[in-house]
Amino acid sequence: MKNFGRVVRLALRYRLTFIVSIISALLVAVLWGGNISAVYPVIKVAFQGESLQDWVVGEIDKSQQAIVDQGKVIAQLEEQLATAPPERQPAIRNKIGLAASRIDAEETAIERYTWLQPYVDDYLPSDVFQTLIWITVLLLLGTVLKSVFLVLNNVLVERLAQLAAFDLRKLFYRRTLRLDLGTFGDEGTSDLMSRFTHDMECVANGLSVLFGKLIREPLKMIACLIGAGLICWRLLLLSLVVAPLAGYLVSWLAKMLKRANRRAMEEMALLYSKLEETFRGIKIVKAFTSERQQRRQFHQNSKAYYAKSMRIAVYDSLTHPLTEVLGIVAIGMALLAGAWLVLKGETHLFGIRMSGRPLDVPSLLLFYGLLAGVADPLRKFSDVFSRLQRAVAAADRIYDRLDRQPAVCDPQRPVEVQRHHLDLVFDGVDFAYRSDQQVLKDIRLRIPFGQTVAIVGPNGCGKSSLANLIPRFYDPTGGRILLDGVPLGDMRLRDLRRQIGVVTQETLLFDDTIYNNIRYGSPWATRDDVLRVAKQAHAHEFIDKELADGYETIVGTLGGRLSGGQRQRISLARAMLRNPAIIVLDEATSQIDVESEQAIQAALEVFVRDRTAIIITHRMGVLALADQVVVMKSGRILDVGSHQELLSRCPFYRRLYQVDFEQRDESKGPLAA
Repeated sequence: MKNFGRVVRLALRYRLTFIVSIISALLVAVLWGGNISAVYPVIKVAFQGESLQDWVVGEIDKSQQAIVDQGKVIAQLEEQLATAPPERQPAIRNKIGLAASRIDAEETAIERYTWLQPYVDDYLPSDVFQTLIWITVLLLLGTVLKSVFLVLNNVLVERLAQLAAFDLRKLFYRRTLRLDLGTFGDEGTSDLMSRFTHDMECVANGLSVLFGKLIREPLKMIACLIGAGLICWRLLLLSLVVAPLAGYLVSWLAKMLKRANRRAMEEMALLYSKLEETFRGIKIVKAFTSERQQRRQFHQNSKAYYAKSMRIAVYDSLTHPLTEVLGIVAIGMALLAGAWLVLKGETHLFGIRMSGRPLDVPSLLLFYGLLAGVADPLRKFSDVFSRLQRAVAAADRIYDRLDRQPAVCDPQRPVEVQRHHLDLVFDGVDFAYRSDQQVLKDIRLRIPFGQTVAIVGPNGCGKSSLANLIPRFYDPTGGRILLDGVPLGDMRLRDLRRQIGVVTQETLLFDDTIYNNIRYGSPWATRDDVLRVAKQAHAHEFIDKELADGYETIVGTLGGRLSGGQRQRISLARAMLRNPAIIVLDEATSQIDVESEQAIQAALEVFVRDRTAIIITHRMGVLALADQVVVMKSGRILDVGSHQELLSRCPFYRRLYQVDFEQRDESKGPLAA
């Protein structure tokens, strides 16, 4: 409940909306109780045929007559007390006290009706039918006003809930962007999507319930309870003896609902994961005719979610019968006790005083009507608790991720750095994605500014992991990396990454225009700048000639409307536009066609001047740009040197060259690096 309270505090920042919603809910409650209270004058006028003026006079007369009668009773009892034996005197004194309290109650009633009489005489019609018309008009007006305030309350409550969800969604998105890549890799994006969509919707619904029904319905109950208490508060207490039991059962149901909803949300996240995995790999699914296998797995996940949902349905279905049965018990107790008091003309039940004056039938019917008015809001709570517990569970899941601190973050006292101009040093760097799986071991490497370094080696040797440490996508588990003598961990992430351009093999474009994708990360760039780097990356020709909308072409989700080579060239242009001091090319030309390779190589040859370049590649043409080549094997640096030096002294590099590089020279085919 603590995390849901944090969401509530977000909503309470909109004070005016909250205050007006409370006022409208209060007015709805007052009018709800007032409309039910119209039962009393209607019964008096319609069924007893007397005007309200006659009713006030009659009540005063009845109270005066009751005072006279009770006075006579007291006189008789005092005579009996004088001659009664000692053992009977306490009982007689008790009866005298009861009669005296009845006189006090009747005198209070006379004062109340005497105060009311002038207003009834001056403002209400004396004709019985006209009085009925007047009551009906007031009832209709009260119902219309209640409906107006109810609509206003619903709109304000929804506004409050959506504004809070809006703020929470933005906060969650901002915190998610701060998380390190390891979090996304370990837990995937499907779980995040589930929290962003399903869980966030549950929170919004919970806020709507909290500020709506959970405030409005109790106020309606309170209005009716106050009315019933004014009629006979002791009888009201008798009818509420089941309230503690109801509270305990509802609390138990709330706990079960929260647990069941949390488990259902976890299953929903698994469903998102399965859907994402299937749709991203749909080509593989179809190529291997694995549709049946995917359907079977999805069936199992869906069945698990179905089981969790049915548990929620069972608990949810118990709420309504529980409140209804307990409500009937309360009304039944009031019905029996009240009927006995009215039929017998008594003020005491089992020797316990229930009212100062005997209840009449209209008063008792109004009492029952007000209890029924309590039962209706209570019935609506069956939906409230289910949605509220779902929201509490969703808030826990959202804040569990929102409160998570990224493994890679800014230092408390960052060092101000200039543009890279000295060297990049790996000083005994170790790295592991998991504690039991070492990826890099004792990496020692110095790259002077302006030098181009190519990193080669077999798949899985740690080339890309090494490149990912430079922009601090991950931090080393041992050793340190220094840029111009300053450890990367001492720099502000924004300052570091502004100096680095990254192009990966898995190019990602956003569902926007080509122009905006190239300009992404460089909002200051002009159109001329975009055209210049597009030409350097050998992308301008296909953009201008092959695409009908040119630079305004929408590339689709993840750039799916373009070929792999086209996406890579746009990604390369995007990195060039950033004008970084360090450029990291991780298989960045792997999907470039042979015809474009020489032009791109010439562009890179110009681009890498006066900047540090780290190139992970199998392209011989690109390797020709390297000042030195780093050979990696099993997470270690095996050797460093020029191409010719490595051929002469490194057997492992020579084997790579003989197997792959010679093939590339002969057929222009790829080298598996």
